[in-house]
Amino acid sequence: MNIETTATATKTDVKNHHGGKFLSFFLKQEEYGIEILKVQEIIGILPITRVPRTPEFVKGVINLRGKIIPVTDLRSKFGMEEREETTETCIIVVQTNGLEIGVIVDKVSEVLDITDKEIEDVPTFGTDVSTDYLLGIGNTNGRVRLLLDIERILTAQEVVQMQEITATSEAFAG
Repeated sequence: MNIETTATATKTDVKNHHGGKFLSFFLKQEEYGIEILKVQEIIGILPITRVPRTPEFVKGVINLRGKIIPVTDLRSKFGMEEREETTETCIIVVQTNGLEIGVIVDKVSEVLDITDKEIEDVPTFGTDVSTDYLLGIGNTNGRVRLLLDIERILTAQEVVQMQEITATSEAFAG
């Protein structure tokens, strides 16, 4: 196997497109999608308890039926400006890296069935721009959606921080 074949095989392995059902949502005017199998539930905004000394994108924790769940703001994580909450602002509770995490989004749109053929590779934006958190670009019904790999939104260090936040908050709550 030559170097060119190896590079192609690696890229295919990393960006292996799997069509299926995706929950679509908005941040600003941009539409995103998360694999529906990663979504636990969608809830309205609950009171969020801020946890000191956490990254800016970690808004705090919520108590969801007795379970402590860390909440992140995807706008902040993606470097977007903050926005006032509206009646459409909600939290999508997802399962990622063995944790339940809430992600704040501007509004949820719909559940879409996106086929393998409708998912395109993520373009390269140069070495300074990481797009590892993207599964691909969904192109359906004349609309483009950025399909997120929820397992890669947080870095390994951020996952550890979320685990610590959850453990510490549960210890105080319990």
